[in-house]
Amino acid sequence: MLLKLVACAAAAEAIAHATLVPVKLGDNQDIPVYVGGEADAPSIIVIQEWWGVDRGTMQKALRLAQHGYRVLVPDIYKGKKGINAEEASHLMGELDFPKAIEEIGIAAQYLKKTGSSRVGVVGFCMGGALTLGALAASDDIVAGAPFYGVNFGLFDAKKLKKPVQGHFGALDAMEGFSDPATGARLEKELTNAKVFIYEGVGHAFMNPEPAPFSTFEERQEKMGFPAYDMRQADLAWGRLLDFFLEHLAAPPPGRTDLPIHTPATDL
Repeated sequence: MLLKLVACAAAAEAIAHATLVPVKLGDNQDIPVYVGGEADAPSIIVIQEWWGVDRGTMQKALRLAQHGYRVLVPDIYKGKKGINAEEASHLMGELDFPKAIEEIGIAAQYLKKTGSSRVGVVGFCMGGALTLGALAASDDIVAGAPFYGVNFGLFDAKKLKKPVQGHFGALDAMEGFSDPATGARLEKELTNAKVFIYEGVGHAFMNPEPAPFSTFEERQEKMGFPAYDMRQADLAWGRLLDFFLEHLAAPPPGRTDLPIHTPATDL
């Protein structure tokens, strides 16, 4: 147990000192992203929840970077953030999903053209739905992992043959989007998918912080999401890393001195 605590503390310290670089893509430089890691390493695109690109999104990307991957976080809302559920819902409701999927594809092209041999994608909540859409639409993305988020209208399940690994909480009550039945449907309809259901947790179970709420109790009261369970989150992280190791090829050994930089913002 002591060794595990020391390892967790070391990993947390490494993430705290790692950062990501802002880059603008597209012909009009109107696709903002954050990028980090060695240019020739396999890449993972990390897609935000409906709140926007926040501290939690960056922490997930940096955790993957510490395992030797190059990472890219698209700013889907282009600088906007949902400071509460009402505003987040408004931002998601106004989002042009096909355009967002196209822009994620442009990000994948950028990663391939600038050194990465293979590109995967992972997303959470709204980002999970975009993960599947982008995986289906982009020839440059080879594997995808949606966490508690599916929109079957964004892809043709019969045509999506690429590897998919899905993660859903057993207590997720968001029917038709991220509940266990939706996860089971995803595995059934895709020909190359494995879906995991995690007991005792619900939506957003990968978030170790309750933000934008003050406490997990407040989050559960207002959103209905159970509190964070580190054991289930760690189990999902292990499966995710194994998935990308299999489909993106082995990155360089994990290290804590990656040349990546995050601008000073209020993420």
